Amino acid sequence: MNKKEYIELAEENLLHVYNRFPVIFDYGKGVHLYDELDQEYLDFASGIGVMAFGYGNEDYEEVLTTQIKRITHTSNLYYHIPMIEAAEKLTKASGMDKVFFTNSGAEAIEGALKTAKKYAYTKNGPGEYEIIAMENSFHGRTVGSLSVTGTEHYREPFYPLMSGVKFATFNDFGSVLANLSDKTCAIIMETVQGEGGLYPADKTFLKKVRQLCDDEGILLILDEIQCGMGRTGSMFAFQQYGVLPDILTTAKALGNGVPVGAFCVTDKVASASLVPGDHGTTYGGNPLCTAAVSQVFNMFEDYKLLDHVNEVSKYLEEILDIFVAKYDFVTERRGMGLMQGLVLTVPVKDVVLKALTEENLVVLSAGKDVLRLLPPLVITEKDVDEFKEKLEKVFDSFI
Repeated sequence: MNKKEYIELAEENLLHVYNRFPVIFDYGKGVHLYDELDQEYLDFASGIGVMAFGYGNEDYEEVLTTQIKRITHTSNLYYHIPMIEAAEKLTKASGMDKVFFTNSGAEAIEGALKTAKKYAYTKNGPGEYEIIAMENSFHGRTVGSLSVTGTEHYREPFYPLMSGVKFATFNDFGSVLANLSDKTCAIIMETVQGEGGLYPADKTFLKKVRQLCDDEGILLILDEIQCGMGRTGSMFAFQQYGVLPDILTTAKALGNGVPVGAFCVTDKVASASLVPGDHGTTYGGNPLCTAAVSQVFNMFEDYKLLDHVNEVSKYLEEILDIFVAKYDFVTERRGMGLMQGLVLTVPVKDVVLKALTEENLVVLSAGKDVLRLLPPLVITEKDVDEFKEKLEKVFDSFI
């Protein structure tokens, strides 16, 4: 079949919940993707922040191939070594104490919300407990995660959602206080808002929220599904703020392409929340996925990847600042590390499509006006130069 026939077949059989771009990716190598005709594309999206080590990494693939030949699933009724090793490495890297592995980021959010509610129930008894979330946030598309996602048009078609959610203004501590009540059991936020436009938390704001949670006996949930796993230059973004959450969610680059997520809790939370029967998953934490997680942490250390991210991100920021200075319709750069965005006054969807179809450059959007860049963490300055050349041609067409 040709490209047109494949796309027609897809539209015939797949539920149309994505407006997919007209490209069929077939394989990848390094930081490049290749379509069914072997055309090369520079990838600055990494599967929405998933492919930290790029494509075709032999160190990663060897571990997964070996695990596939051993065992891929047992259920959580039994122990297995990959999960045990992955859990140890994740707690060590995050500074948290206990881990629950899930199949996705949205499921990690669901688990975090249940944990917070159960903690309040254990401490204070039955009650209609509330959660403060942030406007402009994105936490997922399940009913629970959608309930704490701070964008109305995502929520509206699915009401009624989970009750007891209030929305505060991100980086506005007074707004958080205004939403606080004696029923508040948790505050949830992304350390760096992703879908909402690449907004990092202000350090003073996050520290004040942390202190508020300590003072009021409520839990701080930090969603690092997109901004975690080295994306901002530290293993988790909160580690640059001098705070520790009570509950942490992670996914995306945690498995480098294998569908896996996790929520992590402190001993304080673990000792007064979920017990056998409260939560579970059939596939979560299976041997294949956790073998991938374990190897991802090995590779972060072996490749000295955090040092690399901090080095190459400075160069990327310099290039992006050049775009801001050069083009009137590029008004701002914002983000952290290799989680960067350019604010545009021209239609960002047109920029994304033109980059893909005319310059073979894969980029993303965030919100209505942000060009979002989430390249593999292994990009080099040479890759950034290639990106610059391609994006300049796209931007020049908008002058």
